[in-house]
Amino acid sequence: MAIGMNDLKTGLTIEYSNSIWRVIEFQHVKPGKGAAFVRSKLKNLRTGAVNEVTFRPGDKFEQAEITTRPMSYLYAENGGRVFMDTETFEQINIPDDHLKEALKYMLEGMEVKITMYGSEVLGAELPSSVQLKVVETQPGIKGATATGSGKPAVVETGATITVPDFVNEGETIIVNTEDGSYKGRA
Repeated sequence: MAIGMNDLKTGLTIEYSNSIWRVIEFQHVKPGKGAAFVRSKLKNLRTGAVNEVTFRPGDKFEQAEITTRPMSYLYAENGGRVFMDTETFEQINIPDDHLKEALKYMLEGMEVKITMYGSEVLGAELPSSVQLKVVETQPGIKGATATGSGKPAVVETGATITVPDFVNEGETIIVNTEDGSYKGRA
C-alpha cells in the first residue's frame, strides 16, 4: 500500500531507499512561502543507523509489513543463536550480526520477540529489564551508597555494566535492556 508524507506517524515502518525503516519522529513544516514538507528521523532496521530525511509533497513509499514472533532463546551455535517459535515449535538459527545489542543481555531460555520482514530477521526485542548475575567486579565498599560514581561489573552474558559500589560478585542485578543501566538488586 503506497503512502505519502501526510500519512507518516511515529512507529510506522516503511520501505524507503532500498531498505526497511521505522519512523522515530517526524515534524510537519509549513513555511510561510513554499510547499509544506515533513522532517523525519528514520531508523534503518537492517543496520541500526538513524538518518534524518525530508519528504516533499508527492513523495510516495510502501508500508513495510513487519511481523513479530514470540520465540525462546535455546543456545549458541556456529556464530549464531538458535531460537524456537513458542507457537509452532519451529527452530531457526539467527546469525549474531542480526541480533546486535540484544546479545549483551540474552540468556538461554529467555523469551524474546523476533522482528521479521517476510522471512528476513531484522532483530530481537528483549523484555525492558533482565536479571543477570555479576561474575566479576571489584570488592564492595562497606557503607557505600547508591549515589556514588559506580564501578564496572561484568555480568554472566559478558556485558560490562556500571553498578553502585556496594554490589559484589555473585549478586544478581536488574539491568535495563534499552540503555544497559543498573536498575537495582534482584
